[in-house]
Amino acid sequence: MTIRRIASGGIYEKKIGYCRAVVAGGFVHVAGTTAQGEDIPEDIVGQCRSALAAIGSALCEAGCGFEDVVRVTYYLPDAADFSACWPLLAETFGDNPPAATMLECGLIEPKYRIEIEVIALLPR
Repeated sequence: MTIRRIASGGIYEKKIGYCRAVVAGGFVHVAGTTAQGEDIPEDIVGQCRSALAAIGSALCEAGCGFEDVVRVTYYLPDAADFSACWPLLAETFGDNPPAATMLECGLIEPKYRIEIEVIALLPR
């Protein structure tokens, strides 16, 4: 089995020792992803949009897209923020919603309001 690693250049990848995504066994495993870039949005929807953009890039590099996602996990420091993201998530996954879980927990830095990880099935 071939394993392919996809790096995004995120600030924590080298510090912690992980990559944005791993392609293995017909699946793409995308690591927990927070908002990216120099200017992290303060609002939850902006952070969700930024995280989804980074995930979308990793999925595209792997050869698939959001329509191929079979599992998503959302991590939020404040579960009450989650409903603000629902319209964006419904738009992102459209007619192909994955199985999903939302957990309330601490994130790596207090500025982050959402972290998202996904598993996608590679198209044949």
